[in-house]
Amino acid sequence: ISTLVVETVTSTTIARLSPEQWQEWPVIPDIISQAAVDIYEHGLALGNNPHAYSKIGGCLETPGYFLGPYDGNPDLYSLGEYVYLQEVIDTFHGSHSRTSIAAGIGYSSANVLTTFMSDPKLCESGETPLACEVRIHQPSFAFISLGSNDVYHQEAFSINMRQILDFLVEHGVVPILISKADNLEGDHAINQEIARFAYEYDLPYWNFWRVVQPLPDQGLQEDGAHLTWAGPYFDDPERMKAAWPWRNLTALQTLDAVWRGVTLIP
Repeated sequence: ISTLVVETVTSTTIARLSPEQWQEWPVIPDIISQAAVDIYEHGLALGNNPHAYSKIGGCLETPGYFLGPYDGNPDLYSLGEYVYLQEVIDTFHGSHSRTSIAAGIGYSSANVLTTFMSDPKLCESGETPLACEVRIHQPSFAFISLGSNDVYHQEAFSINMRQILDFLVEHGVVPILISKADNLEGDHAINQEIARFAYEYDLPYWNFWRVVQPLPDQGLQEDGAHLTWAGPYFDDPERMKAAWPWRNLTALQTLDAVWRGVTLIP
């Protein structure tokens, strides 16, 4: 599994592999496109925080599971051989445990764009959860984990994703697109669509589907939708048989790669 996770991508690979070949796309890119750099620099000009990211999606984006421990007690996680990730953890302190306005249990792409889903205590009248999150948090990056709750509305998913991406790009937030671990639709059509957007917009792509393939039951619980759980202790072989430690590990690796890529930090 370690060999799979640390696999990287070159610009030549990106040029060669089509969205139809998304299953072969690497887990974590180490070459970040000029398009991503331009989005990031546009965001800085708009006043975005270079040390902030947002989470957009369903339960996979809630801090109780996803990256939340990295703002808390260091006893709640162990980096093991990945100690280099402490720098990106420190750089984005405050975003890890943040509860995003644009993420919630059961959220689909439509929920992110629906005004009545916004928190009336935080958001302006007529403001979508996405717009509210970006206005308040001013992130430079955004993890987008959508699709599992869009299985029965795939046409709407494509329309909504384009709207989400266009909004983020316009507001200088670098989208990080994520393939989903499940195949609830039966033909992987949603993951291929996510790859198509990454290809079209030339955006960072975190191929999480590929991460879980070597795991028991491909990292999925009996329902075929939810990930198997264990805490983020990367030096514990038993815990690393579950999907959630790998999700947190490869999320940090992806954020580290994208952050260094757009800022040219070695």
